[in-house]
Amino acid sequence: MSEPGGKRLKSSVPVCRAHRGSAASRARHNLPPAVEEALCGVSSLLMELSYRLHALAKIFEQDDLALPRVAAYFYLESTREQEQAEAMLHYLSERGGQYCSKDIQRPGTEQVCALLPALELLLGQWKEEMAIMVELSQLAREHGDPHSASVLKSHFLQPLAPKIKLLGDLLTNARRLGCTSDGAGGYGEYLIDQLYEELASA
Repeated sequence: MSEPGGKRLKSSVPVCRAHRGSAASRARHNLPPAVEEALCGVSSLLMELSYRLHALAKIFEQDDLALPRVAAYFYLESTREQEQAEAMLHYLSERGGQYCSKDIQRPGTEQVCALLPALELLLGQWKEEMAIMVELSQLAREHGDPHSASVLKSHFLQPLAPKIKLLGDLLTNARRLGCTSDGAGGYGEYLIDQLYEELASA
């Protein structure tokens, strides 16, 4: 039985509205339309985050702000976010859903000129991603899709917690070491750059 198309409660989970027109004509493996829309929207969000992290990595390759290990860290996390987006798309396909491609927005990193704001931006992005994954998991349960809720928790939500904790600790250390937001650079940025091996192992 198809889901009623009435109003939905306000949610921070990005959804793909393009699904609504064709949802009734496609066979799905017990995948509720609301969950399909959300999976499609969140996968696009993960791609945008990957693009943003790639842009941040480029910043730390510049001659006036050369932090090669930090750049490598952002590249690594960009790749991981891309892999998560692809994993979500693969899951969506397995359940009979489809992905509606959309334009990826500009990364919004033009004003970032130092390590501290880059780390703060990343931490904010991951916290937002975690909140969205929690809400998406709850949405799946509410629509009678415990399988999606379980997959979201084990493959997308749980890996975020240690990354957020590590980045929070790193931000605390960066502030203690005197890292600033003005791009002046200093010994604190150099020390943080030396922590790349610890970051890469997270």
